[in-house]
Amino acid sequence: MANTKDDVKRLREETGAGVMDCKRALDEAKGDFAKAKGLIKERGLAKAKEKADREAKEGVVEAYVHAGGRIGAMVELSSETDFVARNPDFRELAKEIAMQVAAMDPKDLEDLLEQAYIRDASKTIGELVTGVAATTGENVRVRRFKRFELGQSNGEPT
Repeated sequence: MANTKDDVKRLREETGAGVMDCKRALDEAKGDFAKAKGLIKERGLAKAKEKADREAKEGVVEAYVHAGGRIGAMVELSSETDFVARNPDFRELAKEIAMQVAAMDPKDLEDLLEQAYIRDASKTIGELVTGVAATTGENVRVRRFKRFELGQSNGEPT
């Protein structure tokens, strides 16, 4: 079955993969869109794992303050280059993770990455990070985070 430009465009929009990667996946899946999307995801995850050891010294610090101003969070999301750090998807991921931290109060980085994403419980935060790493082609990682709540003690003298 011949793939239409619309199929390739739709797959690209839904996965963030390159045009040729989308075309190849659709060809291999014989036009089955869901199967092609699965192939793109598998390959993206493989690429992301290959890049996981590369150093990520660039990135952004993003803050989120919950309505009412009683709870807030800050997240440092790292990438390999400032080019990726300026990418709208990267910046949006940082905001979403900060919101997750404010809402779910993870105890540590491992806990955060294993949590179900508050906007889509079928995904974990770790999968969101890996997805952005796959689409950008760089190592992307949550370096650290901090949650603040009014009246909550952090062990420091008041």
